[in-house]
Amino acid sequence: MSDFDAILLTSFGGPEKSDDVRPFLENVASGRNIPSERLAQVQEQYDLYGGISPINQQNRELIAALQAELHTNGIDIPVYFGNRNWAPYIEEALDDLYADGKKNILALVTSAFGSYSGCRQYREDIAKALAKISAKDLYVEKVRLYWNHPGFFEAMCDRLSSTLDSIDLENAGQVQIIFTAHSIPSSWEMSSPYRSQLLEFSQSLSTAVAPDLAWDLVFQSRSGPPSVPWLEPDIIDHLDALKTSGADCVVITPIGFVSDHMEVMYDLDNQAISHAEKLGMESRRTPTVGTHPAFVRGLRQLIEEYLEARSPLVAFGEPWVCNPNCCPPTQQRPPSRPDR
Repeated sequence: MSDFDAILLTSFGGPEKSDDVRPFLENVASGRNIPSERLAQVQEQYDLYGGISPINQQNRELIAALQAELHTNGIDIPVYFGNRNWAPYIEEALDDLYADGKKNILALVTSAFGSYSGCRQYREDIAKALAKISAKDLYVEKVRLYWNHPGFFEAMCDRLSSTLDSIDLENAGQVQIIFTAHSIPSSWEMSSPYRSQLLEFSQSLSTAVAPDLAWDLVFQSRSGPPSVPWLEPDIIDHLDALKTSGADCVVITPIGFVSDHMEVMYDLDNQAISHAEKLGMESRRTPTVGTHPAFVRGLRQLIEEYLEARSPLVAFGEPWVCNPNCCPPTQQRPPSRPDR
């Protein structure tokens, strides 16, 4: 057994009441030159949902499911919760961990794929939080990327299969699967495995669940000035292209997210689905993995890799272990997404 004595589930964070929205957005945007008009626009998006981001509650539900999974399998280790951009903050969680006598922490992040914002930035924010607190003898290690772990893959296969079961494929005409993920600055792609991992995951998922259906990988939720290139195609533009090419039905499948948070609710359920309807295309949106039993089991297996020095599990490809200099932002950091 290792010396890890606690798990820290680490996520992006989000407001849980209307009064929190603007401070949250300003917190995310701090030092990043995001125009106030953009913040006002994003605040309007939150207003559609009562000023509440579902991400914190979804993470609490994931923690409860994971804690039960660990207990069932004889693993007596507590799971704490800390966010990068809103309460409960990473720094607060580390203070709680230290007060409870925990010294060696395994950080489990809610991001499966490799990029600066999805991997390295978590390590940087944890390091900043450690530097701020009085406890200097805490050790925190972030888990490896789990984009091709069997638990994540199996859960996503089941989600997509169930969605396709809701469609009369024999009479639906031309059906297209659209795999989506958060866009990132194009300059970051050169220093991270992000697009290649997404493409391999999409191909493997398609082959396992729907080998006869066409699919594409698209991106969503970009932010920053138009002058800064981000990964494309954008999902809205791609829907237009699919309509022109004769598609009758689209199955929008967010593989780049682990829960149905604001980027999924607004950018997909609100914007993309309504755009497909305007174009006259039938549409479905595949749920994210959330608290799917296979995903929760996979997280427990991922933790066991560190607790018991087990060999990494993969559904396909090779296990990805980040080196200390992985995924650097290759240019000055663009305005961060202030909206999730």
